[in-house]
Amino acid sequence: MRRVVVTGLGLVTPLGADVETAWGNIKAGRSGAGPITRFDASDQKCRIACEVKPADHEYGFDADRRVDHKVQRQVDPFIVYGIDAAGQAIEDAGLEDMPEDLRLRAGCSIGSGIGGLPGIEKESLVLAEKGPGRVSPHFVHGRLINLVSGQVSIKYGLMGPNHAVVTACSTGAHSIGDAARMIREDDADIMLAGGAEATICPIGIAGFAQARALSTAFNDEPTRASRPYDEARDGFVMGEGAGVVVLEEYEHAKRRGATIYAEVLGYGLSGDAYHVTAPHPEGSGAYRSMAMALRKAGLEPSDIDYINAHGTSTPLGDELELGAVRRLFGDAIDGVSMSSTKSAIGHLLGGAGAVESIFCILAMRDQVAPPTLNLDNPSPSCEGVDLVPHEAKERRIRAILNNSFGFGGTNASLVMKRNED
Repeated sequence: MRRVVVTGLGLVTPLGADVETAWGNIKAGRSGAGPITRFDASDQKCRIACEVKPADHEYGFDADRRVDHKVQRQVDPFIVYGIDAAGQAIEDAGLEDMPEDLRLRAGCSIGSGIGGLPGIEKESLVLAEKGPGRVSPHFVHGRLINLVSGQVSIKYGLMGPNHAVVTACSTGAHSIGDAARMIREDDADIMLAGGAEATICPIGIAGFAQARALSTAFNDEPTRASRPYDEARDGFVMGEGAGVVVLEEYEHAKRRGATIYAEVLGYGLSGDAYHVTAPHPEGSGAYRSMAMALRKAGLEPSDIDYINAHGTSTPLGDELELGAVRRLFGDAIDGVSMSSTKSAIGHLLGGAGAVESIFCILAMRDQVAPPTLNLDNPSPSCEGVDLVPHEAKERRIRAILNNSFGFGGTNASLVMKRNED
């Protein structure tokens, strides 16, 4: 069986537009939340979000570094974020100048949960107010979810699989899992994999708020709003950004002397078959997804040192995930640390699983578990579980489990281990 390793990382997040800045802020326990600045949110139920910061911010995002001005004008921000994160990952892996024979065996699997929602909203208003003749000719290809992979493929000449996952908040993890399978099955030697999202716009915030998914109790205290597992949690905080990894066949990576961050060992996926927005009341889908990932990895629960939880800060979802973890891990729960980095960067929807996978990889690299912020009054069900409250924790981390669960009852879990070579 062909082995799959991670050789490049790229991030655009509300806490930094590169890997080391974002990770440094995560470890320091900073929050990326604040009042919404993209539009006037004064009439919204939720008026806060975790926005990617502008270029003049101390850890802001400069689109000009890797994305052509013409492309920026034509596409939605999620595509811009994805192109930049992919470029970072390619540069980190030392693959900027791939020969054609390698580009024939290199592909993309970069998805999004929602895609170009701001552009759809904007052009719908143009259509209603000015007529069809004023709708942008770039409207369709500037909003489509698969155009992150498409744009990255074109920019870097990648002629292998060109794939895009759309599984709501499980997208990023499914993208990585699917890409790893493609390498294992010899469809490619290299895959760029991950997810991107940018839905902080009036219709996006209003829609999630009407579904009672967003936090509305902390509009005056944004940094306290995302509080997974805390008794006062009342919903998630919308985030945005992108995470992309370079996956590579192990022997191929070794031959070219690549830095190997981690190995992808297991990929689990399942369906709740229960409800459009609510998780299964027994957490059975989450349990089966995690169990499959461990089985595919050939590991026992006791082998896992750190879990990056889906942990969105919703009253129901946090409880059910924690219950599923307890059921699967049994007595081994005593040896694991589990945290939610969504407490710091919000919920990146389709980008979450990829960004959080990168945080897991960095946790193994640095031997530190990132914190769960705002865990001031843990729910009673949290007793006996190390949720890494408030501050990062140094500890041995050899293998990780990363969970992502989405609307429609779609679940994904990834197991990775630290590179020991």
